[in-house]
Amino acid sequence: MQRYSVITNKLPREIVLLKGLPCVWSKCTFCDYIDDNTSDEVHIQRVADEELAKVTGKYGRLEIINSGSIQELTQPVLDQIHALLTRLNIEEFICESYWSYRKRWDETRAFFPVPTRIKLGVETFDDHVRNGVLNKAMYFDDPSDVARLTDTICLMVGIRGQTKDMIRRDIDILLKQFAYGCVNSFTPNTKSAGLIDPDIKAWFREEFSELDALPNIEVLWENTDFGVGEMSLPIL
Repeated sequence: MQRYSVITNKLPREIVLLKGLPCVWSKCTFCDYIDDNTSDEVHIQRVADEELAKVTGKYGRLEIINSGSIQELTQPVLDQIHALLTRLNIEEFICESYWSYRKRWDETRAFFPVPTRIKLGVETFDDHVRNGVLNKAMYFDDPSDVARLTDTICLMVGIRGQTKDMIRRDIDILLKQFAYGCVNSFTPNTKSAGLIDPDIKAWFREEFSELDALPNIEVLWENTDFGVGEMSLPIL
């Protein structure tokens, strides 16, 4: 398992994959990423000690991901990150969180001593695919409801049930309403049987190749394109 990497092409930063406590939801049909979490807090701390020691602060930007949400890291690890951000003069911090934690996002941002960007895995703005197919349990009336709470989202393409028009709408919403986004081309994993639509994946790669040129949009053609994880663990 690769847990530390450096991203140099867009938003240059160091990225660390930590272990977290079990995901509060843990029922998304596409995600075996949660297999990396644990209730063993000693193990969580050991991984944090080893991986955070690799952070240098060279780009002034740090991203921490884990097998769920930033709120599912233990308090000692959160304190460790807080101290690291200060000691290394990090200027921007990026982390992930699930929708059910949204009422705590202001608290999360206030906890860290630097501007903190919270990344939300929306996957798609089509309610049926997001909740009926992917079982995200993420309900809102309009994309603007999400945009009011965070400026950073992740989308996923290549899912059974997605249409070209759905994806065009998702990308349009991303570009118009959010400052930053990550688009994940769904990678085969232990839960992907029957979920992947290879034709939609191929069409997206041809139709939206220009996204690679946008400075605020990162496209993960493979789930390990950030240099962390392993092929069976999609970064969401």
